[in-house]
Amino acid sequence: MNFTMSLVATQSLGLTLTGDGVFSRNSRRNGEKSELFLVNRKRSLTRAALVQAKPREDGAVSTPSPSSKPPVIQYRRADLADDLQAEARALARAVDASVYSPELIAKKHGSQPLKALRRSLEILTALGGFALKLGIDQRQGKLEQNMKKRARELRRIFTRLGPTFVKLGQGLSTRPDLCPPDYLEELAELQDALPTFPDAEAFACIERELDLSLESIFSSVSPEPIAAASLGQVYKAHLRYSGQNVAVKVQRPGIEEAIGLDFYLIRGVGKLINKYADFITTDVLALIDEFACRVYQELNYVQEAQNARRFKKLYADKADVLVPDIFWDYTSRRVLTMEWVEGTKLNEQVAIESQGLKVLDLVNTGIQCSLRQLLEYGFFHADPHPGNLLATPDGKLAFLDFGMMSETPEEARYAIIGHVVHLVNRDYEAMARDYYALKFLSPDVDVTPIVPALRDFFDDALTYTVSELNFKTLVDGLGAVFYQYPFNVPPYYALILRSLTVLEGLALYADPNFKVLAASYPYFAKRLLTDPNPYLRDALIELLFKDGKFRWNRLENLLQQGSKDRDFSAKEALQPVLKLLLDPNGEELRLLVIKEAVRVSEAIALGTVVDTYNSMPVFLRSLVFSGSGNGPLTMSAAELESTLELRDQVSRIWSLLQSSESFDPAILQPIVQVLQQPEARRLGGRVAGGVGQRLAARFLQQLLRATTPSSSPAP
Repeated sequence: MNFTMSLVATQSLGLTLTGDGVFSRNSRRNGEKSELFLVNRKRSLTRAALVQAKPREDGAVSTPSPSSKPPVIQYRRADLADDLQAEARALARAVDASVYSPELIAKKHGSQPLKALRRSLEILTALGGFALKLGIDQRQGKLEQNMKKRARELRRIFTRLGPTFVKLGQGLSTRPDLCPPDYLEELAELQDALPTFPDAEAFACIERELDLSLESIFSSVSPEPIAAASLGQVYKAHLRYSGQNVAVKVQRPGIEEAIGLDFYLIRGVGKLINKYADFITTDVLALIDEFACRVYQELNYVQEAQNARRFKKLYADKADVLVPDIFWDYTSRRVLTMEWVEGTKLNEQVAIESQGLKVLDLVNTGIQCSLRQLLEYGFFHADPHPGNLLATPDGKLAFLDFGMMSETPEEARYAIIGHVVHLVNRDYEAMARDYYALKFLSPDVDVTPIVPALRDFFDDALTYTVSELNFKTLVDGLGAVFYQYPFNVPPYYALILRSLTVLEGLALYADPNFKVLAASYPYFAKRLLTDPNPYLRDALIELLFKDGKFRWNRLENLLQQGSKDRDFSAKEALQPVLKLLLDPNGEELRLLVIKEAVRVSEAIALGTVVDTYNSMPVFLRSLVFSGSGNGPLTMSAAELESTLELRDQVSRIWSLLQSSESFDPAILQPIVQVLQQPEARRLGGRVAGGVGQRLAARFLQQLLRATTPSSSPAP
């Protein structure tokens, strides 16, 4: 739900109760102080209106006289046990929360044919006219030419049709396998903003849901909503017992009934599409049910509160991430009370920088947090638009609105990282096979025709390196491939793309050259170097070895990038590699490592000889090295340059490990212990033997060249 908790009501308004629950607002004269007053309610009328008060100079909030003071319910967060008990009470209040069931909504709305018919006519009139225009465009060959125009029209139609279709349009904006790129871009602009509903209904809902009078909970409430969205609206209030600022979200009356009817009708259309539209390969009915289930979860505010608590536990351990607390005693299935967060929307660059903050720093915080959400714990915020991301005055990034969350399956988390490795290697066959693990394709689909499409796109897009690729370009290109072939993109992956695209879009306001992949690469590098998961260890080997050769430049780059991640540990980077190397099933890898270890050892030895030679006075060089003034080694210039470059690369890699903040010579102790294992001793012996043979051969070659008499010129 798109709302901003940073707004403060600045207009002085009065709110009075006139008659049977009818509220009227009266403006006050300029310069006249606004003061808090309470409407004395009759016992038979369980409703109260509180008007936002101007704080006194001493910071206290004015209160009514003791004689009219209502009972106060104290809310104390003494310890975890109290918090859990309060949460249990909130769950009890939401015990009758609706859960999406196609059978139940069919039974309910199928028995109301006239109501269903009226809504059907409303929907068909709007969408039928749109479909007719598409048919005319296709007949006239203007489908591509008018696509942007039609996409804008569809966005406006969804807005007019109400909350269900606003949510549906937002959902479609994350589905590149269902919509062309122009529609994805336009539907992403759909906003939740809808007209507010009467304050009287909102205040009555709070009292009914919490079974408390409004004045017993709050000492003041903003006289009008600070924001309204498709499912509800938000007020700013002060808790009576402490004066603490809170945000109170109240659900729109009748929203569950309206959404249930719409999904009942939409499912009917989905059945027809599945039955007759053979050109659509996706199971439309399953998509509708999955989406409806998510929307119904958003209707249960206790579920949203639990999402917020879980999100805070997983990700607010970082000092630069803020997640508001939940006030469980004042939360139910239709009312959510949470900590008020003062902040600025992340797309308001001027306002943010006027506070001495940098948008790029906040976006980087968002990217790192998003990567942790997507690829470590798998529980992620599925709606990170600018209204749900605030920059706080102290430089933290605050996440709001936890109604729409999603989860990345564990297998998919590792497959995504492997997919990035295959992209770096430009291994398009492996990329295509990744779509099986990611559940994009059923096992019976042949990926052979997909490989050329991936190659054509990425060979054109990857002009430089992956880190320099614009993420939106990547999403658009993949979207075109997904749309052309029988892909069924899981919701979690579509939401991942949307999340990172939003963050990159925010960053581009501040820096047109910002690349989200470049900002993400340190995280991927750290995970590849330190994660002991077998899938990621295999991906690391795949990245470092090619055609039987070790790519030291790749390792150096991984260490350079990984060290930029503040959680990178040199100790963790060494351990998984050693364990993999000494694994009983690691003989193939050991052969590659032995070969490379011999090369490195030789390079170090020969490099030492060259350095010694270069440090000698000129007159000593020819005396020590057999009268040769051309150098200590009879090697070609290219071979010598390659050998010294290998030596220097290994030296730089060691320096990178040493420069890690967590580097401690003591990290070598576990390595020594590992090397004492029988397999390690055998490996060391094989390396030493290889080095000895290589150096002996090199020495013999040097000796033969030195003792061979040079031919004399003909007289």
